[in-house]
Amino acid sequence: MDKDDAMKLLLTSGGVSNQSIRDALADMLGKPIEEATALCVPTAMYGMYPRTAVMTWRQIAGQTSTPMVELGWKSVGMLELTALPSIGADNWVPLVRETDALLVCGGDVLYLDHWMRKSGLAELLPSLTETVYVGLSAGSMVMAPHVGEEFVGWKPSGGGDSALGMVDFSIFPHLDNPMCPENTMADAEKWAERVPVPGYALDDESAITVVDGTIAVVSEGHWRHFEG
Repeated sequence: MDKDDAMKLLLTSGGVSNQSIRDALADMLGKPIEEATALCVPTAMYGMYPRTAVMTWRQIAGQTSTPMVELGWKSVGMLELTALPSIGADNWVPLVRETDALLVCGGDVLYLDHWMRKSGLAELLPSLTETVYVGLSAGSMVMAPHVGEEFVGWKPSGGGDSALGMVDFSIFPHLDNPMCPENTMADAEKWAERVPVPGYALDDESAITVVDGTIAVVSEGHWRHFEG
């Protein structure tokens, strides 16, 4: 994306999990969250079925520990990427263009990458200069050039770990989360040695904002930047 004319990105590890991240989101929206509209994109969850079946519903319903849908939006709709190729762009592109925020949920990052491309959403994203893209875990990681072999689950036909490359860094999420014992700082250091671009390890109280090409970390927890 052109740095001077691109959509605003809020790339989180654990959703809008604290007041600092929430304030950053409201600032990017240019209005209170309660006055903004959103579309929830749950597609990445399907790449981890069947174990994410219940979590997919909870994410859409706003009943999670990783706040996205449950922030008090004026309205929330659902944008299911796997359905888009069958309904025609005129049925969903105007809806996306008029929405204030896209809430892109976690799950399998390369499965999400596949459907963002196949649905046409990836091609549309650079033109959404008034939209705030809010990523959660895989929804954040998919914007990177590479995700790292540690995060390859669902495998694309061409192999590899490449994602959309709409930013020039990669993300290691859920740093030191007790539910993710393989996501320690030592694991992040090994990941960073293999990923061919700069990277950020984020805990679930941290996020990255990208606005007009300027990258900043918003955190009430801990994080680390790797030069690459």
